[in-house]
Amino acid sequence: MNDHQATKNEYDKLVEIWARSVKKTHDFLQIEDFERIKRDLPTYFPHLDVRVWTDDSEIIGFSGVDGDKLEMLFLDPIFIGKGYGKQIIMTLFKDSAIQFVDVNEQNQSARTFYQAMGFEEMARTEVDEAGRPYPILHLKKRDHFKLSNSEK
Repeated sequence: MNDHQATKNEYDKLVEIWARSVKKTHDFLQIEDFERIKRDLPTYFPHLDVRVWTDDSEIIGFSGVDGDKLEMLFLDPIFIGKGYGKQIIMTLFKDSAIQFVDVNEQNQSARTFYQAMGFEEMARTEVDEAGRPYPILHLKKRDHFKLSNSEK
């Protein structure tokens, strides 16, 4: 698996991946919220370290990091559940100082994934950052979480 810095020319493709991923994993999201986020998503990219993750020439997904916080990680649904998310997180742990991630409370699969990757809940808010009625769990990487030798 390889990665590269996202270019503006890739933004439309990343939004398409986001939309497919969210349709599969965020069944609680209202259609009007989905459309608004989809429209606004490209405006966030320039403010983040957005990496595109590929296998050969196929895009698996993308991540967005801001300092010590993983702001987004979305995989094309055909790649979900195949270990790519874990590989991406482990690479990000090695390459950056990620300590935090937020996850929708209703997204049980993402909650389980991040907990397995060494994050634990530190706070909860009733609404998302835009004030929409989607509770958010604020997770922090456990201090005692260590990569096994095979994952370093």
